[in-house]
Formats: sequence, C-alpha cells, structure tokens
Amino acid sequence: MRSFQRADTLDPVPGSIVAALRRIDLAAGGEARHVDQLPQLLDALREQARIESITASSAIEGVIVAEGRAPALATAAPPRFRNRSEAEFAGYSAALDYLNNGTDHGPLSVGLLMHLHRLLFSFTDDDGGRFKLEDNLVIDRHADGTTTVRFQPVAVRDTEFYMAELVERTNAALTAGVHHPLLVIAACSLDLLCIHPFGDGNGRVARLLTTFLLQRCGYGVGRYVSLEQLIYETKDGYYEALRQSTDGWFDDAQHSLWPWAGYFLERLAGAYDRFSARIAASTNSGTKQDRIRDFILLHAPPIFSISDIRRAVPGVSDQTIRLVLAELKESGHVTNDGVGRSATWSRP
Repeated sequence: MRSFQRADTLDPVPGSIVAALRRIDLAAGGEARHVDQLPQLLDALREQARIESITASSAIEGVIVAEGRAPALATAAPPRFRNRSEAEFAGYSAALDYLNNGTDHGPLSVGLLMHLHRLLFSFTDDDGGRFKLEDNLVIDRHADGTTTVRFQPVAVRDTEFYMAELVERTNAALTAGVHHPLLVIAACSLDLLCIHPFGDGNGRVARLLTTFLLQRCGYGVGRYVSLEQLIYETKDGYYEALRQSTDGWFDDAQHSLWPWAGYFLERLAGAYDRFSARIAASTNSGTKQDRIRDFILLHAPPIFSISDIRRAVPGVSDQTIRLVLAELKESGHVTNDGVGRSATWSRP
C-alpha cells in the first residue's frame, strides 16, 4: 500500500517509463484483431504459454520438475506426485487455470488472493489460504553459499490490515484512472511482495495477481506469451529491480517504484514483441521450412534454442527445425554452441 500513500511515488513519470507505456499500448491495440482472425493458432500459443508460465513461475522459486512430466502435471487430474515439487507445480497450474476459466472474478479482493494461495498448495500438506503465522524474512542467497537479509516484511499483527488497504487502494486507483493502469499494477505487485503476507508462495501469488490485473485491464498478451518465462530468463534483473524498489519502503523514506516498474514494463513489451514474431512466423504462407527460416533470420533473439523455435512456430517437428538449422549453419547465417538440449544458436 505504501506505493499509493505518497503522491510523488507515481508522479512525475520518467521519460523512459512513458516511452515503454506508449510502446505497450500500441502493441496491445493490435492484439484484438488476431483473436478473431487466427483462433487455431492462438489456441496453440495459449497452451504453450500456459505450460511455460507454470514451469517458469515455479522454477523462479526453485520448484523444478522433469521436463517430460510437466504436461501431465498441468492437467485437471494430475498423476501421483513423485515429490513435493510436482505437487506445487500442479498447484500453480490449478491457480492459473482458475484465473483463466472464463469467469468474471470481479475486482481484486483479499478473498481472491487467499483462494489463489489455497489452490497453490492444494496438493500439499500445507494449510494454504491463510496469512503467515509468524514474522518472516526475505533472504538473498549468494553464489558463495552465504546469505543476507534483504528486508523484514510487515509483521504478522499488521498483515491483515496492510492487505485490506492494498486491495482497497489498488481498486480505487484503477477506478479513478488518474494513473496509467500498468503503473498501478506494478505498484500493487511490489507492495504485495513487501508485505509478504504468506509463509510461502508470495512470489507466485504476486505473479498470479499480476496476471489477473493485466487481463482485467485489457492486456491479454500473457495468455499467448508467458510473462513468467520472460522473468525467469532475466531473473537476476528481476531480483535487482525488486531490491532497488524496496529500499526505503519500510522506514517511511521515499522509495522509488521506477526500477521495478521499468523492469516489469520491459518484460511486458517483450511479450508483445514475441507475440508479434510468433504470429508473423506462423502466418507465413510458405512451407514449414520457410516459416522456420523466416523466424530465425527475422524474429529470433540473437541467441536462441530449438525450444524457442518450437514455441514460435507451432506444429513443426524438431527434425524439420534441425534440418533448417543445418542449412543455415552451412550457409554461414547461424552458428551453434554446444550439443543436445542445452545447445544454443546465434546469428553472426
């Protein structure tokens, strides 16, 4: 809620943030026309994004499952779990599917967040759907094995009040329309992470909250491109942006929303870029090899993998992808680094 307490937290808006908002809004304006024109393609992209979102959001928190198990665990009736990670993976699937089931869940509420948390741990022995029972710490773990306390969240006794006020202020800000809705969403997710209302699962609930608010405000690209995957690919930047924006949040100093908002908006803009690239690659009128070739040469990131191509051009086999890559390598258009699943490719 503290991001909503001071008028100067959301205003004035830095020029770089204004530019990112303009870029996103222009991209979002073209999203709707594809919904009617390309239903089959969007269905394929939607399922890919769903699996990626569940996998990436879980992996950010260290919840890893075997790649071959992911599709089965993301079903309405998952198989018997081999470990706790699989149970939590299935829980994120249940929570995400609840948000995407076509039901109007109404405005943001504490009850909705509690229900998402309950679903997140519905396949474990944890008692999900209630606030933390003891004060907690946010810990940074470093490569050398050491740890440091990043911040101490809101105390147990104040959690319920802070959460109720956060929801009230977020809904009021979205209704008033004084600030761009994407800035309100960025502020809300930051404040939730600072409050840290749950004993476990705060990061995942924050990402589910972001998904809910984006869809409610008309930014539906997350249905077709996984924002969680984009965060996972840049998770060092994710933690650094949060670190910068949490400074001053707890001691009544003027914290800055902009490092976190800038990171968040760049990921959202990147999602729209990927969406456009996948639409372009999939609607190419040429052969499957032509579509793959066009994606690699025109739309792929500078360094990419076979899985990137597979996601961008649905319906093509890995054998066909490798054939095109071999041709482009022979012609000098791409080079590769490594072999097997961990291999990456780049354009010189």
